[in-house]
Amino acid sequence: MSVSFTRKLKDQKQKGEKIVMLTAYDYLTARLIDESGVDLILVGDSLGHLFSGYKTTLPVTIDEMIYHTKAVTRGVTKAAVVADMPFMSYHISIESAKQNAGRLMQEAGAHAVKIEINSATYPVAPALIQIGIPVIAHLGLTPQSVYQLGGYREQAKTEKEVEQLTNLAIKLEKDGCFAILLEQVPSEIAKVIAESISIPVIGIGAGPHCDGQVLVTHDVVGLTPDRVPQFVKQYDTLGTRFKSAVQAFSKDVKTGHFPK
Repeated sequence: MSVSFTRKLKDQKQKGEKIVMLTAYDYLTARLIDESGVDLILVGDSLGHLFSGYKTTLPVTIDEMIYHTKAVTRGVTKAAVVADMPFMSYHISIESAKQNAGRLMQEAGAHAVKIEINSATYPVAPALIQIGIPVIAHLGLTPQSVYQLGGYREQAKTEKEVEQLTNLAIKLEKDGCFAILLEQVPSEIAKVIAESISIPVIGIGAGPHCDGQVLVTHDVVGLTPDRVPQFVKQYDTLGTRFKSAVQAFSKDVKTGHFPK
């Protein structure tokens, strides 16, 4: 991974080259994704759903994020690794936010952190940037606020909300964030925001006008046990093929065809 990855991503936006980001929570998956040539690997707190089986991301702790980020960074040599700051790891105070973000970089080897930003958490981003921690600001649907938002639904539907979101993205660029992650925002609004700032806007369920796209890897390859969001495109059905392989092995063992 080049130390100039933040500048490279900005150059990609200027050249019109789309940015690719996928999630990973373990060494092997991270290695396979890295070898496939993506730009960014996100150790998302979505591991709460897909690794730990929680109903939301809220139970995920900073220690869990450090554990999984360590595993991911061991498998990565090219992509930049971004670690989510989980619920309550940056909400109590600026000092605790600095400490937890520092642990993700120093102990776990992350190259940057991602923070879900709203009016209350906004001051965290510039505080981390000032001490040398690269930050992606997550705007729009912020899953750590799922109860407050009333569920996983599209955001920025009123004129006031659109104006607030756009102004916040502009402010975060000025503060030094190297990218914005925009989740479940109408396509035309995402386009306006992407054109309003010079740093990359990476979308998830925010349409084709963003400078890049991120999805949960389990959704992309067909490993998610439940129904995936409408904006996801599945490129394989690994879950079905995985079960078929296990069933075939089980049958061979029971019938004496393995081992021979």
